[in-house]
Amino acid sequence: MADKKDDAAADTRDALEVLEAEAKEWDKDAEIDRILKAFRLNAYAVLGLKPGAPESDIKNLYRKKSLLIHPDKTKNPLAPDAFDRLKKAQTELMDEKHRANLDEAIADARMLVMREHKWTVDSPELKTADFEKKWDEKTKFVLIENEHRRRRQMKAQMQEEGREQRRVDEELEQRKKKRQHEEDWEATRDQRIDSWRQFQKGKSGEPEKKKKKKLKPIG
Repeated sequence: MADKKDDAAADTRDALEVLEAEAKEWDKDAEIDRILKAFRLNAYAVLGLKPGAPESDIKNLYRKKSLLIHPDKTKNPLAPDAFDRLKKAQTELMDEKHRANLDEAIADARMLVMREHKWTVDSPELKTADFEKKWDEKTKFVLIENEHRRRRQMKAQMQEEGREQRRVDEELEQRKKKRQHEEDWEATRDQRIDSWRQFQKGKSGEPEKKKKKKLKPIG
């Protein structure tokens, strides 16, 4: 009888362990799905943080989530992509310049929503879920516009750098041609001197031609 009870208890433990393992996998899958659906230009959204979260929260939450969805700890085929996005978001938020730009864009989005609806900082609407939704959508709009602007500036910079590089290359080519010309000129120096000497020698060996005086007729 005792053996049967022990077997039943073992079966119960095994069943609970299976359920616990399944729950963990479900948590991993849910977090991977959330990360992949998050707006990737907003690092706060990818990590699942509110804007302005302290650095300590960023580090702690990243560590917790990275351990949860690490590709070595789940069979989910989307884990590597989600893990890379999570790592990128954490890196961006730990970069002071990037984080400052992101915070500014989010603040701009908030002001735009308030301006469009003529709300003030004391308006009760700012405490509603509807405002949060509008703010989130406007944040996406601002971040997309900023990204387009950044890419245009980068493209213009690359074009300018390309023009500058072509100018430098042309100058280098001109100097190369000039240097080659000078080297060629110097290489034929002895030949030119010898030719000049031969010319001078030949010139000095010619008999002088005396002018014949015309005889005046007598008478």
